[in-house]
Amino acid sequence: MTGFDAAAAIRAKRLHDRAAELDAADGLAALRDRFLLPEGVVYLDGNSLGALPAAVPDAVEDAVRRQWGTDLIRSWNDNDWWDAPTRIGDAVGRLVGAAKGQVVCGDSTSVQLYNALTGAARLRPGRKLLLTDPDHFPTDQYIADAVARTLGLTVRRVPVRELPGVLAADGPDVAVAAYGPVDYRTGELYDMAALTDAVHAAGAVVLWDLCHAAGAVPVELDAIGADFAVGCGYKYLSGGPGAPAFVYVAARHQDAFDHAITGWHGHAEPFGMHGTYTPAPGISRARIGTPPLLSMLALEAALTAFDGVDMKALRAKSTSLTGFFLDCADTLLDGLGFTVATPRDPERRGSQVSLRHEHAYPMVQALIARGYIGDMRAPDILRFGFNALYVTHADVAGLAAELLRITEERDYADGRFAARSTVT
Repeated sequence: MTGFDAAAAIRAKRLHDRAAELDAADGLAALRDRFLLPEGVVYLDGNSLGALPAAVPDAVEDAVRRQWGTDLIRSWNDNDWWDAPTRIGDAVGRLVGAAKGQVVCGDSTSVQLYNALTGAARLRPGRKLLLTDPDHFPTDQYIADAVARTLGLTVRRVPVRELPGVLAADGPDVAVAAYGPVDYRTGELYDMAALTDAVHAAGAVVLWDLCHAAGAVPVELDAIGADFAVGCGYKYLSGGPGAPAFVYVAARHQDAFDHAITGWHGHAEPFGMHGTYTPAPGISRARIGTPPLLSMLALEAALTAFDGVDMKALRAKSTSLTGFFLDCADTLLDGLGFTVATPRDPERRGSQVSLRHEHAYPMVQALIARGYIGDMRAPDILRFGFNALYVTHADVAGLAAELLRITEERDYADGRFAARSTVT
């Protein structure tokens, strides 16, 4: 506790003791062994890039050396490469409440968003409004604008809290609403079911971006009557950098799904080599081009980290971790210039907590230098993701103590922490 005054040291010790009690009672503690976590590092950036699952290295080794290196092109049949998009899609579907045959995996998040949003809008011809969140991740906003240009729509950026009112007033003009259930900056969690109902009451369809929700919070796409959803594979699903994304198309929409990018893998007879496009039946029509197989197989192996995991139990641990961090922040960081950006109500937050501070960037860099990896989002957010598969309460208590230390000792004022890297 070097550098703390006596009172702060006592408070920090009590939090560490409480963390030990919470971890001792954690029924999911053994899941941490499913990941290869580096010594001396507390990893709290899984909401940007998940930690490496232990099953992935061997799976990638096999994919490279045996499947590609030995079996070569025969692997499309002998190792079932061809069915990987739907097979892995069903594995993701189990985590987002989708019955088989409604999720397909492959291509990037941006491509999946563009394809799905185009198909969603085309389900409501004659309607000219595309609603999206002004606080949405930038790519989502860029894609919304691109789809609108293509289809002659008008994008209206409506905050989540104003969405029900706008739908009630202008519903007949709305084709599709594209939103995320978790605010990527603050971690605020929205009511997917209520918003889906509001969109449907206006006669429109909804597309959910699950990048910050899949694998972190319980998602029940079928149960809430969702229309479309897209999500990445590299955050809480821990599929690795650039892991392929997935798309959910509700079974009731699949026959009418008229998407923008009609690649040959989505053709009804891909090896018929026809010159015109005839969509495959079911979710396979959402396939596009040849998927990145090495990344696909890495993601498939990563998803085994969720084997036997009850998402409700995972959510309970997640809310325990985030709630404990808020308690730690209140106990140790009060009066030091921090404000909490994340809702305190556990029902209204995802699996992250964000703090605001005027020195957010150098503070995060100072934390990283001490082995606590989080990230920041402009202009002033320190962002910490708590993946309940491998983060412990002891990690959380340690983070709060390090934040106190670097703030009181002004470690963050060291000039080396002020230089901005390309990736923040």
